[in-house]
Amino acid sequence: MTNPDRARKDIIVIMPVFEDRESASRLIENLATYCTPAPFIVAVEDGSVRDPLSASAIGAAGLDGEVLHLSRNMGHQRAIAVGVAHVAAHYDAGAVVVMDSDGEDQPQSVMPLVDRLWVGDVDAVVAERRQRSESLRFRFFYQVYRILFQAMTGRLIRFGNFTALSMRAVRRLSVMQETWVHVAAALIVSRLRVGRVATDRGTRYAGSSRMNFVSLALHGLRSMMVFAEDVLVRVGLFCALLATLALGLLVTAVGLKVSGFATPGWFTAAAGLLILILMQAGVLTFVTLMISGMNRGAAPVSNAALDGIIDHIERPPSLTTWLAEKSAPEPPLERKRGAA
Repeated sequence: MTNPDRARKDIIVIMPVFEDRESASRLIENLATYCTPAPFIVAVEDGSVRDPLSASAIGAAGLDGEVLHLSRNMGHQRAIAVGVAHVAAHYDAGAVVVMDSDGEDQPQSVMPLVDRLWVGDVDAVVAERRQRSESLRFRFFYQVYRILFQAMTGRLIRFGNFTALSMRAVRRLSVMQETWVHVAAALIVSRLRVGRVATDRGTRYAGSSRMNFVSLALHGLRSMMVFAEDVLVRVGLFCALLATLALGLLVTAVGLKVSGFATPGWFTAAAGLLILILMQAGVLTFVTLMISGMNRGAAPVSNAALDGIIDHIERPPSLTTWLAEKSAPEPPLERKRGAA
C-alpha cells in the first residue's frame, strides 16, 4: 500500500560505497545515461575516510538523490541493509534496485531487471551471471563455495546483490534480521516471488577488488548462517552418524581388548580417539544450535537504531542551482596588499 507521507519515486538505486569515489561517480553518470525514467540515487557511504563520496557527484550527473554517511564502517552487506531500511521508512517506488558501485554490476542491465519486475508477476528480480570477469582462482573457489552451500543448505544460490525489488520486497527485507547477515540469502528465505534475468558481469571502473580468499570465505559462511536451521539438521544427522560409528568402533575395541586380541597400548589410543570424536560431534551440534537461535531470535533494527547508524544525510543542490553555480564566472583574484 502506498503511504502518502513518503516521497514517491519511479526507480531508486541503492549502492554501497567504501573508499571508491571514482567508480561510484562513473556509475552514477552511466545510470543517468542508461536508465529511463531517471533514477533516484541512495548511496550508502560506508565510513570512508580517504576518499568519501559526496552528493555533488549525484548533482553533477543531473540526478536527484542522497548520500547516507554511516557513523562507522559496517561492511558491504550491512551497508545495503541500511539502505533498504532507509528506503522502506521514507520512500515509495516503482522499483528499488540494489547494485554494487564499482561497475561490475553494469548500469545497462538495470532496465532489463526493472522491466521484468514491472510485468507484475514477481516481487523481486535477480541478475544471474552469464559471464564472469574474475580471475580463474576466484572462480574456482566461488564454485567450491556454491557446492558447499548446496550441500549444507539444500539450496542453490546463483545470484548476488544485483536485484530489482518491489516495495513489498523492500518492506519485507527491511524487517528481516537475515538481511543484515547476507542479502541474497535473505531474499531466498523471504518466500517472495523471484524472477531471473541473465546478465554479464562487467569490470571495475577503477582500482582493484577487495574481495580476497578470506573475504570470500566469510561471505560464504554468512550466507549459510541465514539457513542455520537447515544446516543444523544436516550437521546433526552427520554428527549422529559419526557418533554411532564411533560408538560401534568403541564397542568393537572393548571386545577385542577383553578377548585378548588387542596389542598393548592400542586400546587406550583407540578408545581415547573415539571418545574425542563423540565429544566433538556433540560440541559441533551445540554450536550450530546456538547460532541458529541467535540468528532467528534477534529483533529487526528499529528506526531509532537506524538514526544512530546514519551519521548524516547529504543531498545535492537542485539541478537548476547546480547549473547556475557551474556557469557563473569565477570571482577575480584579490590583489595582494602592497601591490602596485
